[in-house]
Amino acid sequence: MPLPTSRRRFRAVVRRPRLPLLRAPGRPALATLLTASALAGAYAVQAVAALAPHVPLLLAATALSLVVEGVLYRWQRGVPALFAKAHADVTVRHVLRDLLLVVGLLRLGEQHRETQYAPLLAGLLLCYALHCAIQAVSVLVRRTRTLPVVTRNIDASALRLSPAPPALLRRPGHRLLVFGLPATAGLTATAVTDDARCAAAGIVLSLALALGGLAVLSLRLLPGRRPAGEQEVLAWFDAWLAEYRPTVGLYFSGGPSSVYQAGMWLEPLARLDGRPLIVLRERYMVSRIPATDIPVVCLPKVPTLMRLEHSTLQVLIHPSNSGKTSQVLRIPTIKHAFVNHGESDKLSSCNPYAKAYDEVWVAGPAARERYALAEVGVEDKDVVEIGRPQLDAVRPYAGPPTGTYVTVLYAPTWEGWDGNPGNTSVIAAGENLVRALLADPGVRLLYKPHPLTGSVDPRAGAADRRIREMVRAANRTRPGPRPAPSKELAARTAELDRLTAAEFREGADQVERMLVQSAPPAGRAEAVARATEAWEAAYWASLPEWEHQVVVDARPSLYSCFDVADLLISDVSSVISDFLASGKPYAVTNTGGLTEETFRARFPTVAAATVLTPDATGVPALLETVRHPEKDGLAEERAELRLRLLGPSEPSSQERFAEAVRALGSAAHRHRARVTARSAPAPVPGQRLPAPTAALAGPAGDGTPGSALAER
Repeated sequence: MPLPTSRRRFRAVVRRPRLPLLRAPGRPALATLLTASALAGAYAVQAVAALAPHVPLLLAATALSLVVEGVLYRWQRGVPALFAKAHADVTVRHVLRDLLLVVGLLRLGEQHRETQYAPLLAGLLLCYALHCAIQAVSVLVRRTRTLPVVTRNIDASALRLSPAPPALLRRPGHRLLVFGLPATAGLTATAVTDDARCAAAGIVLSLALALGGLAVLSLRLLPGRRPAGEQEVLAWFDAWLAEYRPTVGLYFSGGPSSVYQAGMWLEPLARLDGRPLIVLRERYMVSRIPATDIPVVCLPKVPTLMRLEHSTLQVLIHPSNSGKTSQVLRIPTIKHAFVNHGESDKLSSCNPYAKAYDEVWVAGPAARERYALAEVGVEDKDVVEIGRPQLDAVRPYAGPPTGTYVTVLYAPTWEGWDGNPGNTSVIAAGENLVRALLADPGVRLLYKPHPLTGSVDPRAGAADRRIREMVRAANRTRPGPRPAPSKELAARTAELDRLTAAEFREGADQVERMLVQSAPPAGRAEAVARATEAWEAAYWASLPEWEHQVVVDARPSLYSCFDVADLLISDVSSVISDFLASGKPYAVTNTGGLTEETFRARFPTVAAATVLTPDATGVPALLETVRHPEKDGLAEERAELRLRLLGPSEPSSQERFAEAVRALGSAAHRHRARVTARSAPAPVPGQRLPAPTAALAGPAGDGTPGSALAER
């Protein structure tokens, strides 16, 4: 029975990326295979040498296995995990290595000397027992240092935070390799010298190291050495919320590669008048959020997250959807707004999940129309136009390039999850576009691929690598003076790193990071902004004006690339909408097999763009319109499209964003007041007074209080 169309499409999307991996394993996979084979071969040779017995071969195989183990934990950390899945973890491998040495000693010695090696074997067994004990205590220590709340930019010293134990004691593979090395070396020396004292000395030293490590870890379990317990931490967190009194927050949950989605909203959030807060759900994300002075709290468990219900937090903005978003939406005292991490004509910009939020904040009228046409359940009254606060600082168009070169920014998007070939131009058109741009001697290319390029379709990753090599090759053959390394850039980099990069010692855990990343000094945010601006100016000034660039690091930002670019070439993505803030020319690649008329009709953001085909034949004419603005017939269309996509310039996007926060916060406050009024207990009826008597009645006997009651 044939599969339904949707299921066939899903299966094709899921399976397509896997086939190239099976056909042509990359260099990392080959290195992993060779390293694993070398380790397995070393054990096999060691077994043969122990049974032979053959001392030189035994010595060489043992040394080789130790060297390969060191390589694994230094450069091939995925291989130990593969061995562990085959029940050949580091403990088993180490026991096997030492037991093969013992077997070799027994084969080399005479039968009556077997009793001489019995104490050595007992010592080895004790070493492994201590290894297990250290691991058990290490797990207990790790649990005491796994707090229910992880913070950053908050003074949490009241939680008795302390530096982490040595990393060697917390990593079983490294620990066993180091602590067991003296015993292995002693056994090897005994095999060579036939002197059992060498093995005894090595085993004693291994025992001493293991006992010392066990003692160091055990001290961490003493009441005064442990961080605060779970209930104490939660009580501290409640007290901090009551003292800080947050009003607006950013909620984010996602993988490491999606952190940029939250990063673009940090500065607009920091510029609000209220008391902002960043709420995360994954512990590893705390250190990945870019530099900011906003307090950061990570609440991994739902019960801890629910404590926000009783805080002063009124509004949470959401730059992305995730499975864990539904958990925070259950808090009725907080209003939720979906702000997205960019707007485009893709279906992902009109996700039906958006109807779960109280409001959907969009840039301009085009997004409002997009939701209405998509019919995903988002009502028009819940859509609020706020512009794009991130774009307020983008420099406007200042005329054609005045220098020797036209700077072209090629910023393609990634391949997406739906398998649509028109999502990214990297696969079908990327190399043709770059080749055409590099062929023009008056072009300087900035190539900035999406961070997720190649994460779904390996063909995109392969094309991305080829494009980077094309850019490097073009730079090698392009003549031009290369300036000396910029001292200004080095100084600016050092200053910016000093302000933004927290210095952790190797092996620091989350508790130690909380201790180091405490409340920031006053004025750091302003200093970071000034240092970033100075760094960007020094960075672009340090580059030869003729040199092409591959921009993949966090710095410079995409918006900084906008400022130096004269032209953008991209795909249907939010990059187009953002670039329109500059008013500069842009082009969009049509790689989905659509006619240009259909392409423009389906994607409104293309209305003011030059449409390029996969063969890149339109690149020379496009560059001509950039050099000669009088040939640019799309300038007015860009201005109109900018207004439609991003909204008016006045008031600024930041002001509209702040007003939306205030309005939704007021709605949250009114909602709380209504709920409180409804849940308030009914007033207890007062005591019924007795019927008035003649003595208490008024002169007319109408029951009004008389003089006697008045005197009381």
